[in-house]
Amino acid sequence: MTSQFIEVQNAEMVFTTRKGRFHALREIHLTVAKGEFVTLIGHSGCGKSTLLNLIAGLTLPSSGVLICDNREIAAPGPERAVVFQNHSLLPWLTCFDNVYLAVERVFGATEPKARLKERTAAALALVGMGHALHKRPHEVSGGMKQRVGIARALAMEPKVLLMDEPFGALDALTRAHLQDELLKIVARTQSTVVMVTHDVDEAVLLSDRIVMMTNGPAATIGEILPVHLPRPRNRVELAEDHDYVHCRKQVLDFLYTRHGHVEKAA
Repeated sequence: MTSQFIEVQNAEMVFTTRKGRFHALREIHLTVAKGEFVTLIGHSGCGKSTLLNLIAGLTLPSSGVLICDNREIAAPGPERAVVFQNHSLLPWLTCFDNVYLAVERVFGATEPKARLKERTAAALALVGMGHALHKRPHEVSGGMKQRVGIARALAMEPKVLLMDEPFGALDALTRAHLQDELLKIVARTQSTVVMVTHDVDEAVLLSDRIVMMTNGPAATIGEILPVHLPRPRNRVELAEDHDYVHCRKQVLDFLYTRHGHVEKAA
């Protein structure tokens, strides 16, 4: 993790609403190295998802520049795959076909159909959904739907995986299991990940760095905390690890003491 892969240079985001101008983000400076796992954490309304959408190219900054792999981000692209809290699967398609749709969009012009099917099956196997290829979304659990959403993103072989609270709507046990699976997947794929979360434990468990946002409006980056925990990580072993507890306390101190109460912090 040596090179700067994502760069956010003095980004500002101002929305025009019926009530006037709303200044969401100000003076955002952030770099993410290739292969790094970065989480964005802060209060509701602090601009975490707005910043993620800027990196995704779903919205453009009011001022400033965003760069990915030495190219300015001006629109969405397959090199930046997004996983939302809502899995966004098409209900009339099978799990396989939901992933295949993305694979065909990215690789359909250059690869034969057999290879596209191989890519699709491999992505679903990677997230433990190889047994449910022909099931439709209503036939699988919420956690399984989210696995398919992650498989769809990974199947595009993105340079950057962007995740907006992907486990926020799941029960605690399912969320913990998918966090562990994500650790394994990222270790295998060496993906560059930027993830929005409200969960302090999730941030410390997964991250190389935690970006802590100040309260909005006109939110900015308050602090960036490096997480120097060796990988692979085991949540049970880390529960009483001094460095883990110290990182967790630093994030909680920022959120509670300096920036008020944050939901789902503990």
